[in-house]
This record gives sequence, structure tokens and C-alpha cells, in this order.
Amino acid sequence: MNTAFDKMSVLAVDDNRTNLHILQVFLKKLGHDVILAENGEQAVQRFEQLQPDLVLLDIMMPVMDGFEAARRIKAACRDKWVPIIFLSALNRDENLVEGLEAGADDYLTKPINFVVLEAKLRSMQRSLTMQQSAAVALERLRAISDNVLDAIVTADTNGQILTVNQATERIFGRPSREMIGQPVTQLLPEIFTGSDAEGRNGSSCKLATFKGRDREGIAVRRDGQQFPVEIGVSEVCIDQERLFVGVIRDISERKRSEIQLQQNATLLQAYFDHSQNEQQLAIRLMEKLLHRPGLRDPRLRYKVTATENFSGDIVAASRSPEGRFYALLADATGHGLPAAISVLPVLALFYRMTRLNRTIRELIIEMNQQLRESMPVGRFVAATVVCLDEISLSGEIWIGGTPEAYLINAQGHPTDRFASENLALGILDSDQIEIKPRCFDWTTDSQLLMYSDGLLEAANAEGVQFGSAGVLAAIADTLPVNRFAALEDALAAHLGEIPAADDVSLMIIDCP
Repeated sequence: MNTAFDKMSVLAVDDNRTNLHILQVFLKKLGHDVILAENGEQAVQRFEQLQPDLVLLDIMMPVMDGFEAARRIKAACRDKWVPIIFLSALNRDENLVEGLEAGADDYLTKPINFVVLEAKLRSMQRSLTMQQSAAVALERLRAISDNVLDAIVTADTNGQILTVNQATERIFGRPSREMIGQPVTQLLPEIFTGSDAEGRNGSSCKLATFKGRDREGIAVRRDGQQFPVEIGVSEVCIDQERLFVGVIRDISERKRSEIQLQQNATLLQAYFDHSQNEQQLAIRLMEKLLHRPGLRDPRLRYKVTATENFSGDIVAASRSPEGRFYALLADATGHGLPAAISVLPVLALFYRMTRLNRTIRELIIEMNQQLRESMPVGRFVAATVVCLDEISLSGEIWIGGTPEAYLINAQGHPTDRFASENLALGILDSDQIEIKPRCFDWTTDSQLLMYSDGLLEAANAEGVQFGSAGVLAAIADTLPVNRFAALEDALAAHLGEIPAADDVSLMIIDCP
């Protein structure tokens, strides 16, 4: 299998040699390696021998039809995903359904529209690249999991243990070979005997009922010793396979502490007060980190509205010693403190590098790589980064994952739109992405408008979102000095008494 999907190895299967030749020429023109087969049986053999990245499969063929071939190919894939696209003259709904049930990932009817086929191939190419990146990230995650103190156990939907980390062996006093393949009830029999559990007498348990909440119970070590644990379960899907990940913490020490706390109500209240003070301290520290002097620039107006105590949206602004004006609007995945922590590395790098008069490209490379190296899988940061040169009346903008930005003229109408053409920060390594900021010029009384998706997705009581139409309608035919307030008022009127479901950030920059 390829290590990078700039080209793919494609297995093309059709009993019509003319069709097969056309496919071969088309695929080679796109730069892919091509493997040919003239019936389903031959296709399965070629797949097992050569392990292609993608399969284009006809349905009506001698020896073995495409449906059966697809089933056998999917069975042979095992631990990796190989997309199958059916190419067939059969275009009834039942043919499509049967193809998808046989394991196909897409369906294209004959005669083939090669423009559509090329688009589908590119889509599959992107998915394969992302799958490969996820596999690398998984290896990194495994290395991390072996260095945490809590037990991490993965299980299938039948409750059979698939993997354990080193902490699991230590906590339960069992080598991994004695746990893998066994029911999770072997480790946690008491936890899975409640009214919402299945498999009380044997091999399976209803792990899905444990998602999203921590549960305490009794676990059993190899020597039969029982001890209290806390378990949290989350569900993941890898290559279309549902898996459950359980984090098991030995809380023996905590239980002893709780008993002592229960004996003294005063100590318990003191503990609560201390926790509240820590949260307030965290809020004050975050506010100090976020509200830097650069945000008081007279040409800048901004607002960040959090759905919780902490916001995953941030804004930042800075001027370099050479006079360049930089601005950042970032939106981390999730809400609350975890999302707020996710954006701190981006914020620190932004202020450090803008003081050094770095280019947007250099900023993006450093911020992206910092997130890749420090954040767990599934955490990433969408961002808009701007640099303005007020002497030449020109600027650069880079958008990754955040909504499109607008250059607004004096009458409140967009003269330029900057689309989000890049992935969010932290998804791919910096050497895997192409970083090309968009250059632009402006005229007198122009303004740059940018915002997070929380603004667009803000829905009223009827479920109608504010959307880009609401944004443009709010600022149309308004004076530049009134534009920010007009947007705030329009959003408030749209929401009424309904709070926004996501953090909302908004920034308007005067272009002098």
C-alpha cells in the first residue's frame, strides 16, 4: 500500500475489455497504478495478491458477479479500509441497496461520467490519506497510553477485550495475554451485573450504556482481591468498526479519603470552597492571558461570547516593531476549559512570532506543528490569521476551518470574499499541508470582517440559523462606525431569549 496517496493502486474489474481499456487509460492519465481483472473471481485473487488501495467493480460478470466479489474483498481487507466503487448499468434502487449492503462505498451508473468518477476518486484519495494519518496518530496515542497511570482497555461490541495498556497489567496483576480475548466481565464482574447490563452469565456486556458517564464499582485482581475503581467508557469507530474504550482508575486511596471527609463536614465544605476558589483563579488567569494590549488597538472591534465559563474561541491582535498589524481569530474543538486550553499554544506562539515580524506562513507552520505535537487525537483549532501592511495598503489572510471572511467597502457591501480553503490547525503535520496565504489590497474606509462558525450557526427558537445571509444583511448600507453594533443587534434580535449553542467570536478591523 502506498505511504502517501498522491497516487493510488486501483483494481479495475469489468468483463468488457473495451470498458476495461478505457478505465485503464483514464486512471493512468490521473497518475494511478492500474490492476486489471475480467471477472469477480479474478478480482478477488488479484486483490489478495497485490493489495490495491481502491477497487472499481462491475456487477454483471461471469464466474462471480460484483456483489459476491465485493463481499469477499471486504472480508479480505481485515484491519484496513479499501474503498469499493461499483460501476454498473444497473440503476434501480434495489441494485444500489444491494451494492451498499455487499460492502460498496459508492455507486456510479454506466455510461460512466468520468468527471464524476474523477471527483469520487479524489474524495476517496483524501479519505485514505486521513485514514493513514489517523493510523500514525493511533500509534502515538498507544505510546502515550502506556505511560499513563490509569488502565485503558478497548473492547468490541460483544465485550471482548482487544487491547490493554501497561497500567492495566499493573493494576489487575495480570499479563496482557491473559486478558486479551477474554470478556471484560473477567476484570469488572460487579459493574456489569446491574439492570442495564447484558450478558450476566457470559461473554458480552452492554458497554454502550456506560458512555458519557463515569461509574464506580468493584474490580478483581488475578489473586481474587477486590478493590474499588472508577470507569468511564467512550465509543469510537475505526474502519467502520465500533469499539469501546474504558479508562479504569484504581480509587482505593480516594475511597479512604472520602471516608475521612465524610466524618468531618467542615473539611468537606473547606474542600468545596477551595475547589471554587481554584476555578475562579483559573478564570482570572485565562482572562489575563487572553486580554493583551494589542486588542485595545483603535482600529479593532471584537467580541467573544462563551457558552460556558471558558471559551474555545479566542481573538488576538498585535503590532510588530516594523508596524505590521496582525490579527487572529481561532476556534478550538469542544467547549469549556478543555477547548480553552487547546488554544493557549496558538495564542502564545502568535504573540511571540508577531513581535518578531514573522510572515503568516511561518506563523501557521509553527502553530500547526505545536498543536500536532502537544494535543491529543481529535483536538484541533480552526483559525483565521491576518497581516496588514498599512503603508502599502495590502494584506495577507489565511483561513483554515473557520468561515469565510469579507473585505467590506464604505457602503457596507463585500468587495472581496476569502474562502476557507485549508484544514484546521493540528490535523496534519506541517510538511503535509500547502500553506499559501491570500493577498489582497483595500481602499479608503474598507473593513475586514471575520467570525467563528458559532455566529453562523446561532439558531433562534424555530431552529433557523443566523447564517452568512444574516451577517451581510446586518451590515449592508451601514456606516463603518456603526457596523459592529449593527451586527450585535441583529444577532440579539435573531436569538431572542435563546442562547447561542456554540461559542461566538466576531472581529472587525478598520483598514486605514
